[in-house]
Amino acid sequence: MENAIQKMPVLFVGHGSPMNAVEQNEYSRNWAKIASEIPKPEAILAISAHWETSGSRIMDEANPRVVYDMYGFPDELYRVEYKAKGSPELAHLTKSLINRDVKIDNSWGYDHGTWSVLCKMYPEADIPVYQLSLDSKAKFDTHFQIGQEISALREKGVLIFGSGNIVHNLSKINWGMEGGYPWAVEFDNYIKDKIINKQYQDVINYEKAGKSSELAFYTPEHFYPLLYILGASKENDRLSIFNNSCTMGSMSMTCYLFE
Repeated sequence: MENAIQKMPVLFVGHGSPMNAVEQNEYSRNWAKIASEIPKPEAILAISAHWETSGSRIMDEANPRVVYDMYGFPDELYRVEYKAKGSPELAHLTKSLINRDVKIDNSWGYDHGTWSVLCKMYPEADIPVYQLSLDSKAKFDTHFQIGQEISALREKGVLIFGSGNIVHNLSKINWGMEGGYPWAVEFDNYIKDKIINKQYQDVINYEKAGKSSELAFYTPEHFYPLLYILGASKENDRLSIFNNSCTMGSMSMTCYLFE
């Protein structure tokens, strides 16, 4: 008898610097630890800050390529490979669940929002992975709504995996700083409090956080993946928070697991 498919959690990861892919640090160790504690997925749907398109798009390739979409890093980072297969069948199922026009688009691949984390979580690359893009023109509540629509994938053994950063202001990065600026910590804590209390409308309307929200990010693509994960979560999910911190002044590494 085949093993029954287990319902999967949903996961938002603050991915931070792509160097986490080649460094052994607290962040990457915790990603690996989470992977060891949750059921092994049948497939992974990745929603990365680094694939923004006009309208929603999904890849249905059998063997997506790795995209090295970052500049000026050491050579070893560009030698990281992640040869996970795609999942054409689940891509088409996901497309059918979303209540808007979604185009098939294989012009992209696994970007560093996806591979820099998954190479630590699932280094064998033996789980199929496919990506859904972020519609750069969509309203904040639309991203949340798409998350609600794809939530049914959890029953099919799909790990819905959002990768971004809740605070992501590269113009204020301080590479040598260990923690976060007071405004970064304040915004990260505001979002955390709203998530713990399931006040997701206050996350969608993040500017209610006040002054800190003006500095948290200037463009929202690293925030959007969180909205899909909140949308795909359920009322009775148990919430775990890990890598609960800011780094380099203006980047939040905080991660959320709903299971």
